Amino acid sequence: MAYEKYIHMLAGGAVMVECGPMRLVIDARVGQVAQPQQALRAADEAVRFLEGVAAARPFLGRGYRGLTPQITDPLALKMVASIQAVGDEDLTPMAAVAGTIADAVADFLFERGMTRVLVDNGGDLAIRCCDGEPVTVGIRPNVESKGIAHVMVLGPERAAWGIATSGLGGRSLTRGVLDAATIVAADASLADAAATAVANAGYVEDSAVVRTPAEAIDPHTDIAGLRVTAGVGPLPEEKKSQAVKQAIRRAATLIDHDIVLGAFVACQGRTAMTRFIAERLRTT
Repeated sequence: MAYEKYIHMLAGGAVMVECGPMRLVIDARVGQVAQPQQALRAADEAVRFLEGVAAARPFLGRGYRGLTPQITDPLALKMVASIQAVGDEDLTPMAAVAGTIADAVADFLFERGMTRVLVDNGGDLAIRCCDGEPVTVGIRPNVESKGIAHVMVLGPERAAWGIATSGLGGRSLTRGVLDAATIVAADASLADAAATAVANAGYVEDSAVVRTPAEAIDPHTDIAGLRVTAGVGPLPEEKKSQAVKQAIRRAATLIDHDIVLGAFVACQGRTAMTRFIAERLRTT
C-alpha cells in the first residue's frame, strides 16, 4: 500500500513526517549536535515501515490468532509479540502499532551511530540514549490537554526506553474511563500495548459513562463488536478511585511479570502511580 508522505524540517534539526495515519517527529543527535540528514533518512524508513504494517493489516484485527502464520512483516510480528506479552484477550496487534513503528525508527538511527534519539509517534515515545545523560519526559494527566503536570527523569541506566499513553480523547478507542494511562517499558511497542490494557482496566459502571460499539465510532476499527467508551461526564469520587485502583492493579501485574517498568494513571483529577514512576517524578 502506498501513501503520500510529507516531510518537514523543524526548528532545532528535528524532522516531522506525515504519512497516512502516522505523524512522526524524529530527533537524532550525536552528543548535543543535531543530525537532520540522518533524521530525514529515518523519515523515509518510517514510511517504508508503515507500508509493511499496512500490507499486513488484514491479518491484524480481532481474528489475528488464527492467521498468525500468514504474518511475515517483522514489525507486524513484533506487534503480535507485544500483545501476547500483555495477554489481554480483547487486544489486537494494532494496539501496539504506533509504538512499534517508533521503535523501528529509533533503532534504525541508533544502529547508525546516533547517541541520542527521540521518536514521537503521536505521543508514543521511543528513546535511545548512550551519552550518559538522563532523559526528561513530561506527563499529561489528560491526553487532550497541552499542560504538563509532572516531569519524569529517566536515568542513563538503560539505553532504550519506551513510553506510551492511552485514554479518553486519544487517537485510539478505549474501553475505560481514564483520562490517561502512561506506561514506561523497555521499548515503545510493549508500552503501547500495555497502556491500552491499563486504560481499558480503568472502567466503572456509572450513568455518566456512555458506551457504544467500536464500529459505531470507527467503521474500520480492529475491535468491531466490542463496546468502547464514547464519553464520560463527572464521576463520583468513589468511582474515580475505583477506576484508578483497577488500572494500577492491572499495571502492577504487568510489572510483576517484567512486561513493563512503571505506570501513571489519572481520572478526573484523581491520580495514582507505581513506585518506579514515583521515584523519578518531579512536579512542574
